[in-house]
Amino acid sequence: MTKLGSRMGRLEAPMANEKRSPKPMRHPFRVLIFGIIRHCAVVALFLIAGVACADDVEKQAAKLITPATHKAVDQGLKWLAAGQRDDGSFGAGVYRGNVAVSALSGMAMMCGGSTPGRGPYGAQVNRCVDYLLASAQPSGFITGRDASHGPMYGHGFATMFLAECYGMSRRAELREKLSKAVKLIVECQNKQGGWRYQPVRADADISVTVCEMMALRAARNAGIFVPKETIDLAVDYVKRSQNADGGFMYVLQGGESAFPRSAAAVTALYTAGVYKGPEITKGLDYIAKFAPAEGRARREGYYFYGHYYAIQAMWQAGATRWQGWYPAIRDDLISSQRDGGSWDAEQEGSHCATAMACIILQIPNNYLPIFQR
Repeated sequence: MTKLGSRMGRLEAPMANEKRSPKPMRHPFRVLIFGIIRHCAVVALFLIAGVACADDVEKQAAKLITPATHKAVDQGLKWLAAGQRDDGSFGAGVYRGNVAVSALSGMAMMCGGSTPGRGPYGAQVNRCVDYLLASAQPSGFITGRDASHGPMYGHGFATMFLAECYGMSRRAELREKLSKAVKLIVECQNKQGGWRYQPVRADADISVTVCEMMALRAARNAGIFVPKETIDLAVDYVKRSQNADGGFMYVLQGGESAFPRSAAAVTALYTAGVYKGPEITKGLDYIAKFAPAEGRARREGYYFYGHYYAIQAMWQAGATRWQGWYPAIRDDLISSQRDGGSWDAEQEGSHCATAMACIILQIPNNYLPIFQR
């Protein structure tokens, strides 16, 4: 046998009397530590990649705010500021003193970087806080002079606004009244997991439910306690409200899908931490049917309300959904702005429409926690 064959034989079956150096034993604890380190390194790489991707999306989004967008926002905010009343409220006609309209107007100003007492509209935001705190009842219910347009809508938007202001203001009463407002929302949730127009445990609909979920998320972001079971039950309610076409019904008893409430429902799921799943995918596909296009989207009722939520859903979805949606709604809003700086809407009213339009256009700023990716 050749030497090569001999060596091969030895490799296959070492002789019984052949001595081999024993392999060093690996200590179990050391193996565990090395395993954990490797796992953490892999996770860190994925996290870094995710953060880099998110940063890239946000940087690219900022470029979508054109000079024409800045001009439209500036004119819109000036129009809102000029219409604020001495008591700090916003709104006109049947919406005069409406706490939801007031809260949205204040948030439109905060989306541009103003905070209570600071920034170009700091004084206006401060007075808006004044009005909403003054509108809070001992029970925690926030309602203004206009209580006819679904008072729990107003309470939800007002709670969300105050939660965004919390931490930016030194007012001692802010935490107390915000906590009571949150407690009222939690206690008014019905057995199905939703809310409706009045602060009682009765029936529910998807629109008011979304409003309260957004308020609770803003409060949780601000450090106010929100029971996990409250959110879980609300998420279940929203999921059960989805129709086979991907859109959402108004009440669980059944009904057709519609763009505004479907956009709101998808945003609520994102807000509650549901970032993936069939509900999200089907919901986004349904919303995509109503992408802004000349002469199409405005046939839908509650145009500003629908796009206020749709832009948030697309912002969370990111990638091509966001990149296609924002420029379209941006251009549509800029082209429909009135000479004085406002937007008009039959259902929502001019103040609400203008506030929502300004929020939509400023979403890429990524300033307010409730709107952040």
